[in-house]
Amino acid sequence: MRVLLTGGAGYIGSHTAVSLLEAGHDVIVLDNLSNSSPESLRRVQRITGHEVPLIIGDCTRQEDLEKAFQCGSRIDAVIHFAGLKAVGESVSMPLDYYSNNLDATFSLLRVMKKNGCGAIVFSSSATVYGTNETMPLREDFPTGCTNPYGWTKWMNERVLTDCAHADPELRVVILRYFNPVGAHPSGEIGEDPNGIPNNLMPYVCQFASGKLKTFTVNGNDYPTRDGTCIRDFIHVCDLAEGHVSALAYAAEHRGAEVFNLGTGNGYSVLEIVHAFEKANGLELPFRFGPRRAGDIAVCYANPEKAERVLHWHAKRGLEEMCRDAWHWQTKNPNGFRGAQ
Repeated sequence: MRVLLTGGAGYIGSHTAVSLLEAGHDVIVLDNLSNSSPESLRRVQRITGHEVPLIIGDCTRQEDLEKAFQCGSRIDAVIHFAGLKAVGESVSMPLDYYSNNLDATFSLLRVMKKNGCGAIVFSSSATVYGTNETMPLREDFPTGCTNPYGWTKWMNERVLTDCAHADPELRVVILRYFNPVGAHPSGEIGEDPNGIPNNLMPYVCQFASGKLKTFTVNGNDYPTRDGTCIRDFIHVCDLAEGHVSALAYAAEHRGAEVFNLGTGNGYSVLEIVHAFEKANGLELPFRFGPRRAGDIAVCYANPEKAERVLHWHAKRGLEEMCRDAWHWQTKNPNGFRGAQ
């Protein structure tokens, strides 16, 4: 299939491009490069030997989407990654988040319909489960969010599901991510956040490399086995392969389906830190700080539906996640900016 990746130059998008190309698909990317670099796609070509056409444009603009759909041969399916994604920023800039993340999907669905493209895989998030306390989380659990970013994911899920019910030709797969970490084992592509990282693994990597001078673990008084938050960390390459499986499912099944992509294992923040130290032969002196607003104690997936229906499961373990993340960091101390 020929697949359009919106936001495909980003962290998850670039790894998914590699998995798609290795599975024999053709890939084209639309990205406004607000939080990504064209260098990532040059690295994808280096890994796979396949060029990835890049259309620089914005998903909220139908004319930019049309450029992507008119570039080369027919597009068979879309994987929709594009969107603003910082939880804290969404709280201070809610209108920007609702406008951008919803308008992008509205425009995309219209252009897909116009161009006869009937399959979409949507990048959603475990944030749609809100403050559920029953673990592990299943796809049929109640949903609800604690921040505007999460609500944009929830609303997009609703829009896509309703459109699939109204249009018998539309095939929708919604993937609820848990916590992607790691990097491609080549060290060519990885997570390259702007500024101080919001996520644990790139924060640990930048501290270990000396870019950050202090390392604070937010909260050690949660009702967990060591007092720190527990999350379901999944290797980004496993996550990318989940998109390939979802695409195959969307090609054959009408309607809308939701799947968790996680490992089913919950790791605490301290377990991640110690695993990183062990995998890479490092010592990470840290201090405890206050809880971070909005963090819940425990969140991990029940991935049984994805294994049963998509025939997908996470294969890479915690040591591999930590080793590949550090390999990316040491090979690219300044991220993609070091190559420009």
